[in-house]
Amino acid sequence: MAATNINTVTITGNLTRDPELRSLQSGTSVCKLRVAVNTRRKDQSGEWVDKPNYFDVTVWGAQGENCANYLSKGRPVAVNGRLEWREWEANDGSGKRQSVEIIADTVQFLGSRGDGEGNGSNFRAQSDVPADTSDFQSSEPAAVGASDDDIPF
Repeated sequence: MAATNINTVTITGNLTRDPELRSLQSGTSVCKLRVAVNTRRKDQSGEWVDKPNYFDVTVWGAQGENCANYLSKGRPVAVNGRLEWREWEANDGSGKRQSVEIIADTVQFLGSRGDGEGNGSNFRAQSDVPADTSDFQSSEPAAVGASDDDIPF
């Protein structure tokens, strides 16, 4: 029986810069995010300090376009995805370079659009994020004039 490999990662943190969106020649959108995730540890004096970890995240397609349109530096996000290792030759010929990045399956926007401006410490409870109710059937008629185009995501 062959062993099953698992490559899954989930992080929550704050964007360290505005999203960078570009399009491939094929027309596919790709968005690059950089997320800071703090871990707490004791320093040499026994005091608790935050140590930031920085992760590069790649978001493909329409979800990447939404990230570019609705996210900005400092905004809290939750990312689910997989790790991917890359290796390439440096442009200056000085040798090989390596990196590990997160390829996002989902990016959840936390807080509100006004959050995150400044130091990135604004983090709102998950309850501020609207619930996905697409699995529930409503017996109520749809609101007059409402359409899927009115939903920003």
